[in-house]
Amino acid sequence: MRDRKGTGVLKLLFGLLLLGFMGFVAFVGFDDEQYGSLYDVDLGLDLAGGVSITYQAVDDNPSSSAMADAKEILRRRAEVYSTEASVYMEGTTRICVDIPNVKDANTILAELGKPGTLEFKDENGNVVLDGNDIKTAQAASIRQDGVQGNQIEYIVQLVLTEEGRKKFADVTEANINKQISIVYDNEVVSAPYVRDKIDSETCQIDGLDSLERAENLASTIRIGAIPVSLEEVRSDVVGAKLGQKAIETSLLAGAIGLGIVILIMIILYRVPGIAASLALICYVTMMIVVIAGFDITLTLPGIAGMILSIGMAVDANVIIFARIKEEIGSGTTVRTAINNGFSKALSAIVDGNVTTLISAIILNILGSGTVRGFAQTLAVGIILSMISSLGITRLFLTGFYDLGIQGKGAYGETTKTTKLNIIGKRPIFFTVSGIAVALSIGLLIFNATQGEMMNYSIDFVGGTSSTIDLPNEMTLEEIQAQVEPEIAAAIGETNRSNVSSNKVVDSSQIIVRTKTLNQDERVALTNMLKEKFGVSEDGIQMQNISAAIGKEMRQDALISVAVATLCMLLYIWFRFRNLTFAAASVFTLLHDVFVVILAYLLFNWTVGTTFIACMLTIVGYSINATIVIFDRVRENLSLDGSKRLSLKEIFNRSINQTMTRSIFTSLTTLTMVVVLAIVGVAAIRDFALPLIVGVLCGGFSSVCIAGGLAHLMMREKKTEQKA
Repeated sequence: MRDRKGTGVLKLLFGLLLLGFMGFVAFVGFDDEQYGSLYDVDLGLDLAGGVSITYQAVDDNPSSSAMADAKEILRRRAEVYSTEASVYMEGTTRICVDIPNVKDANTILAELGKPGTLEFKDENGNVVLDGNDIKTAQAASIRQDGVQGNQIEYIVQLVLTEEGRKKFADVTEANINKQISIVYDNEVVSAPYVRDKIDSETCQIDGLDSLERAENLASTIRIGAIPVSLEEVRSDVVGAKLGQKAIETSLLAGAIGLGIVILIMIILYRVPGIAASLALICYVTMMIVVIAGFDITLTLPGIAGMILSIGMAVDANVIIFARIKEEIGSGTTVRTAINNGFSKALSAIVDGNVTTLISAIILNILGSGTVRGFAQTLAVGIILSMISSLGITRLFLTGFYDLGIQGKGAYGETTKTTKLNIIGKRPIFFTVSGIAVALSIGLLIFNATQGEMMNYSIDFVGGTSSTIDLPNEMTLEEIQAQVEPEIAAAIGETNRSNVSSNKVVDSSQIIVRTKTLNQDERVALTNMLKEKFGVSEDGIQMQNISAAIGKEMRQDALISVAVATLCMLLYIWFRFRNLTFAAASVFTLLHDVFVVILAYLLFNWTVGTTFIACMLTIVGYSINATIVIFDRVRENLSLDGSKRLSLKEIFNRSINQTMTRSIFTSLTTLTMVVVLAIVGVAAIRDFALPLIVGVLCGGFSSVCIAGGLAHLMMREKKTEQKA
């Protein structure tokens, strides 16, 4: 007994040390620079503020070398504004530029993608060199001995290409004591004198009066001219103020949700609930460390994914604890019940998490921007939740047991299982669901005849969406009467109906949708908001998307959902070796998708990029719940070797045995999502509100629809075989 208590103390001590270590790293870091901590996490532009812009090559088939050169030039231009700028290819004809932590966003948007022409001209206006002849240019300061002592001189050092060196040797020889003008976009930026012939790959421009001027000249020469014509197809301008507010509200939502979930787990499961709560805290700290350590960029949907994963992480613990209570109720010892609970729950946990992981992988591959950030954090959360539930929860739970907490009352026991006739009520459930699905399809068809099927955001149809943080809260009527006319005038919109605004609940923020604004119109709108309404520049967020990109994103959304669903169903077929289960899952998923779409239609929610992440999350969540039931059906079918029970009884028993899991998992997940919807900013609410419907619908469909469909198809199959 002493040895067992000693083992228990060691397990709990190790678990607490692990928790303390992960907590220390998550909030302090590994070193003086706080590596691996919350403060080391890379924030996306929607949180840090800044500019994100996507350019499309105008030519249909630009060469790969030209696009590579254009990317490099844009990188150089972007790094002038921020050393943290990121420039990357999207496909073969698009270049994306992300510049965080900058304020003068409109200036950046105006200058970044300019075609640019860099030329060196003699006094007769002849072009003697161009940007292709310059490798690089760097500003520097040097000390010169003068009459009045050491003096600092500011220069620009040029490095020429081999072809440029040859040209420059001839040019300088022919223009001694004459000026060579450096012209960028038809504007003379410098006109140095030639003193001697220069036949070298390096030379310098001197006589500059400050280091700042030298750096500006070097930057202008460096960025040169973009070799392909580019057009802006998508841009985001996020004020730092809005990003900071999103972080604060999201952290608050996470803390409140985590506290409520921990309280629920302890009340429902006693000692196992305490073990799960400690493991859950460890899980959250591990999430922070992994995201920071692997340089995963955290976006606003990514935070939503983290908070959502807390609710979903509880699912594995609920499955395990329900099994433990069943084992204790059947008469086994507590120790055996703990071991059996983990082993018997393993297949359902693995299958459920793999299907959700498939959704995350598909989103990461086919998604872009913030959706990809959501997918990455969701994937990390799924993997860590399995480690947490199967490893850390078990460590704490067996530690408590070995320490001497061994009474059945501390773990709970299930002596009776509910005996609801779910299969018998199938006609009622099918009728209700059928009406909802039919109504959803009918509204989609009706809306299509009137214009657009759904209330698409600019993500899917193109345009400009501006989130504006007004200094003083206004009613919607005041916004429409005072703000909208000024916006229409600022952007030159004669048709007032093309300017629409929404007020963010319990906030001074408004969201305004307009036509796609060009650079001049964006500047005019920003200046008007600052002058007439006192809006600070960091309190304005603008998203610009062309109609072509919007259409493309809509198609990508459909492809993402279709591919993810197909992959999940193939996995179910592979794992269960049963087409019936896979087919029943298909219909259940379609049911959930159409019911959530019905909510979008009835509440007129906007459909944008978060719609993709939302639908795939709902699909993954629903199929997870369905798998738990089908896993129990498979187990009960194998145990009923003597065929004592009818197929209907097996399905009803399986559904009732997993009922507590279905209810409690929906409860914990719903808790996190509801807190997000209440506390989160507008973009978070756009994601959370449909998820509330999805969680409720997924819980209902897995219990009342999936089993009934599978039973119906298996019964019909047996009837055909007998015939």
